[in-house]
Amino acid sequence: MSARSVAFDLLVAVEIEGAYANLALPKLLEESRLETRDTAFAQQLAFGVIRNQYFLDRVIESAADREVVSIDRKALILLRMGAQQLLEMRVPDHAALSETVNLAKHHVNDGVIGFINAVLRKISKHDRESWLATLTAAAADDYEKLAIQYSHPIWIIRALRQALESRGQADELAKLLEIDNQPPLVSLVALPDLATTEDLQDIGATLGPASPIGAEIRSTNPASIDQVRQGSIRVQDQGSQLAAMALVAVRDSSDEETWLDLCAGPGGKTALLAAYARRMDATLVSNEILEHRAKLVSQAVKAVDSEHKVLIGDGRDFGNKHKGKFDRILLDAPCTGLGSLRRRPEARWRKKPSDLQDLTKLQRELFSSAWVALAPGGIIAYVTCSPHQAETTAQIAWAERTFGSEFELLNANRVLNEISPGLRLNESFKTAQLWPHLHETDAMFIALATKSVG
Repeated sequence: MSARSVAFDLLVAVEIEGAYANLALPKLLEESRLETRDTAFAQQLAFGVIRNQYFLDRVIESAADREVVSIDRKALILLRMGAQQLLEMRVPDHAALSETVNLAKHHVNDGVIGFINAVLRKISKHDRESWLATLTAAAADDYEKLAIQYSHPIWIIRALRQALESRGQADELAKLLEIDNQPPLVSLVALPDLATTEDLQDIGATLGPASPIGAEIRSTNPASIDQVRQGSIRVQDQGSQLAAMALVAVRDSSDEETWLDLCAGPGGKTALLAAYARRMDATLVSNEILEHRAKLVSQAVKAVDSEHKVLIGDGRDFGNKHKGKFDRILLDAPCTGLGSLRRRPEARWRKKPSDLQDLTKLQRELFSSAWVALAPGGIIAYVTCSPHQAETTAQIAWAERTFGSEFELLNANRVLNEISPGLRLNESFKTAQLWPHLHETDAMFIALATKSVG
């Protein structure tokens, strides 16, 4: 099997079957047994097509003189692959054309092969910059120009701009969109008392840049690292590390605290909390609504606590069953995931503005449940991997209105700056918003609040 065949199969799985690229790729690579160089090419091609889809589709529409929705889906995937090689990769034109046409012979009929060949030849007459200039010149407004240039849906661009603008950073929009299209390094965490930062360096990782117990490494297969297989070192974005650490560091621990991770799956933050809980003689309870994700949590925590039991249930009902029981609660709420587009580029094409209505309703229901479960004087961390204001600051404003004088918002930026001074977060804002272009993390939102006593 060739590298282009692997890339095509991955794109079919993502586009037609709804797979996640980062989850489907390892199996395809294992089956193909490609050499390292071909593996890198397949990954670069497939992920490049996903990231650049909006731009590639506009080029294809111009060259084909028809909308992409009218093109057979497999033919469209092949056209995107050819256009990606012609415009975004250092592949000679003749190779991009001939190899794409040869691949097409195995997946579409003869008439479609001729169409693919003709369209790609038209595309090859101009380089990327020429296509970009032509398309942006015809754009209706600045948002459409940015959508073409950086291949993000316009509604997401608007949401990101509003989030940046709320922090006085609207002029950084292009930098954020640009870095969303750059694949990140693999981020690792050394679980406290199981591994050290020296262990991270020993496996070739570079410490930082955001978390004091995190590091980054160039690796296509971190599972091949012994400590990762054993669970003492885990793959985890450093924004996620900081979210768990903020809940721990916000104040000193009192005796025999009980902690809760309300929406624990798949377990990355749970494992880190479990390590800190063991150090601080706290009891950690985790809950997950889906059984298969609960199993992932158990597996994640195994290196820290092999007997850790995961409760399976709807987090919206949890509070009424466990009123006032927990001293610290992590609510890592289900969200659009717009903060992790570097790692899951296909998410930008799957999410819709209409998703927000159900998600924000769910977030508030989970927040209400967590608030009931929180003991007086306890602390809750509300976390989303999304900078969309409807999922972040709007939810905190809702909580302040809903819970009134009982709700006290703490300064999460101050806590995070104490954990990692290099973040230089603006402490005039109490809620924290991390950014990939500033902090080299996912765009994680973190809010800390305490329930007043009496």
